[in-house]
Amino acid sequence: MTEYGKQLAVTETTIPGLVVFDLPVHGDARGWFKENWQREKMTAQGLADFGPVQNNISFNDAVGTTRGIHAEPWDKWVSVATGRIFGAWVDLREGPSFGAVYTTELDPSKAIFVPRGVGNSYQTLEPDTAYTYLVNDHWSPDAAYSFLNLADETAAIAWPIPLADVEISPKDLAHPRLQDVTPIPPKRILVLGANGQLGRALRAEYGGAPHIEYADRTTLDLSSPDLAAARRWRDYGTIVNAAAYTKVDLAETPEGRRDAWAANVAGVSALARIAAAHGVTLVHVSSDYVFDGTSDSPYTEDDAVCPLGVYGQTKAAGDQVVATVPRHYIVRTSWVIGEGGNFVRTMASLAERGIDPKVVDDQVGRLTFTDDIARGIRHLVETGAEYGTYNLTGAGDPQSWADIARRVFEITGHDPARVTGVSTEEYFASAQGPVAPRPRNSVLSTARIEAAGARLTPTEDALAAYLAPAG
Repeated sequence: MTEYGKQLAVTETTIPGLVVFDLPVHGDARGWFKENWQREKMTAQGLADFGPVQNNISFNDAVGTTRGIHAEPWDKWVSVATGRIFGAWVDLREGPSFGAVYTTELDPSKAIFVPRGVGNSYQTLEPDTAYTYLVNDHWSPDAAYSFLNLADETAAIAWPIPLADVEISPKDLAHPRLQDVTPIPPKRILVLGANGQLGRALRAEYGGAPHIEYADRTTLDLSSPDLAAARRWRDYGTIVNAAAYTKVDLAETPEGRRDAWAANVAGVSALARIAAAHGVTLVHVSSDYVFDGTSDSPYTEDDAVCPLGVYGQTKAAGDQVVATVPRHYIVRTSWVIGEGGNFVRTMASLAERGIDPKVVDDQVGRLTFTDDIARGIRHLVETGAEYGTYNLTGAGDPQSWADIARRVFEITGHDPARVTGVSTEEYFASAQGPVAPRPRNSVLSTARIEAAGARLTPTEDALAAYLAPAG
């Protein structure tokens, strides 16, 4: 019999992400009423807004009707409209909880959230039982399912009514045992800009796992009018946007301005629409150039943006677009060093060739190595950190470019006094072509990402490792 008057409450289960809800049911002599799904109240209880798009009902007229065990590539909110069921859930996802089992009875005063890849089954305990479920994707013939036999000896589900005495479809009877089940893989992760310096670091961080996909502009065109149909986007859990227009000075030219806005704003907007429409987490890499550098203290994630040049303006605009995506991480960084040509490699080469450089000494910040950014992104995604903006740079005391150059000379065995510090104006006095304004203070506070558990490498250690001889 349905229990009336319960408070909305949550019970965690032995399967990660599988959560039982007690639902308030209000009844009298006329019948009863309940809020079967109420987004604001459910999310306040800690359930992610899983974005249901379809509501299905399964009616069963006889006691003992048994269905399952089906693992589907979407999340489900399962409840009972009338009657009572015995439900059994088996984790069929890849990972350490594969094969875990949870059982309980559901009546109209209970509901259960079933995450993607967890096998779902039930047996009716009363006649005329209606079992209803919300799902966050539409059925597709291309969707990947997994199935488990209801009588699997490893799961050992204690069905209230023996399977030999109930109505089961021949198809359900033919499902495989646990050792023969194909586990449901994680949702796919798409890394864009996979051939850039951050993209290469993300390749090294994630490796060749089958659910990781790498793309560049030749394999996925963000400006294509067919982008929405370019992938089955519901199969993706995360898009990491490591692609960007980064030619800071060239962005000040008419052609560069157009290209910067196309890549850093129009392309990002296309990704944001995809992510918002399909419940995908969008990870976007931003820059210290969104600030004007006039602050006397490190910039926090909550400081107002105030970009000086075209590049900074496009990055700030892209950030604002990404912030509208319900599931997003904006990773703001500075002075990025990775594979290929960069400031550190240039200084090491000059030192080796006997050239004494003049280096800017009135811009202050921290180097950030791409492997640190890649690790930080992975940490945010895998730990399910609160969505929003995070500053991510190397750890340690801020330095000027001239300070870093002197340290490069020293680490590579050369006299750091060969580096002469000059002002930004002096350095660019003889420049040919446009010069973008640089923020003088590029120091970003990393307190928020460290509080989220990310471990940042001290710049001194990262620089020494970067310059260490191969082998």
